[in-house]
Amino acid sequence: MPTAPKTILITGATGAIGGALARHYAKPNVCLILQGRNAAALKDIANTCTQAGAVVVTQQLDLRDIPALQQWLAELADKQLPDLVIANAGINIAHDQQTGEQWQDVEALLDVNIKSTLALVHSLVPTMRQRRSGQIALISSLAAYYGLPVTPSYCASKAAIKTYGEAMRGWLKCDNVQINVVMPGYVKSDMADAMRGPKPFLWTPERAAQVIAKGLEKNQARISFPFPLNLGTWFLAVLPAPLPQWILSLLGYGG
Repeated sequence: MPTAPKTILITGATGAIGGALARHYAKPNVCLILQGRNAAALKDIANTCTQAGAVVVTQQLDLRDIPALQQWLAELADKQLPDLVIANAGINIAHDQQTGEQWQDVEALLDVNIKSTLALVHSLVPTMRQRRSGQIALISSLAAYYGLPVTPSYCASKAAIKTYGEAMRGWLKCDNVQINVVMPGYVKSDMADAMRGPKPFLWTPERAAQVIAKGLEKNQARISFPFPLNLGTWFLAVLPAPLPQWILSLLGYGG
């Protein structure tokens, strides 16, 4: 059986999935390093995890500040390199059907969803390779399989994380550093609530956290859920055009 991780870093720990994962892993003999932007929400989740017996370290940080992120991660790599890193932080943006997405919103989304995630991996992987152990979970989305007209930039960012994670898994295999791509469907959250369109097979954050943790324990290359939504989104990607757009329109995912 794999050794349970002792030090776990979770970015976006104040979000629905991040908070559920923090609560799932919170137990004695575990150190949780929790990052978030919202100080009050970060304090709340830290208190909950502390009461469950975990040692909790918090870091209030805007991940769009890449130099500050890199400095913090360099300190972690030197003093408290995590056994498991869950790159969970991510945002979505809403756009008007007539005007489309605003560039300043797109830029912020790319900074959080892609740049900060790659910076995190780039900062911690060298020390993990030297130690010859470590695990990094990259939270992508089923939206990575095929772009939804209601969330173009979000889908693009999650596709980037999926591809990056798959490539890094292959490269780091010989160094015993495990990379896992997590592809959730709809999980109850403020972000999901704000999205337009149907939300089939909506899961609770707690259910999602349990499946993610189980997949990470097994070192699954791709942790995707729920079935059959994961099968359906994958099928969209392999259908010949223009069938996917026609299907999405029928399902209520128009532009």
